[in-house]
Amino acid sequence: MTHSAPPLVHTVPQKVRNLYLRFDKKMLANLANVYGDDIQFRDPLHALNGLQNLTDYYSGMMGDLLECRFEFHHSMEMLDRGEAILFWTMHYRHKKLAGGKMLELTGNTHILFNDKVYYHRDYYDAGSMLYEHLPLMGFAIRRVKKRIGAK
Repeated sequence: MTHSAPPLVHTVPQKVRNLYLRFDKKMLANLANVYGDDIQFRDPLHALNGLQNLTDYYSGMMGDLLECRFEFHHSMEMLDRGEAILFWTMHYRHKKLAGGKMLELTGNTHILFNDKVYYHRDYYDAGSMLYEHLPLMGFAIRRVKKRIGAK
């Protein structure tokens, strides 16, 4: 009797991780394979509904990105409940931030899903991602953080 290996199962959280390994225009074509048409997306800067709005949002973000990828560290997955939290570091270079140098941002993503993701919420410090790397705002934010003893 021969035993064959069980089929490789790609859970929805695995599909999300694979999608974001490289955040570039090529990944836009794969959004519909992971997200439902009625996706509710939230992050510290935006709240939007619908796959087309998510596609447009990502496409707009990519305009000034020189490079972006996500490194996933670990996750908490409750597959029977259709829920997961993914912990990540985003590595990115942006034309208008820090002179195009490589930057890092840590955060996590909470997803709810059935066969596809219908709710995606990112949690991260928008100041660390964006504002601290703008010349005038960055100086002011770093100064305030220093005064209050924050790192």
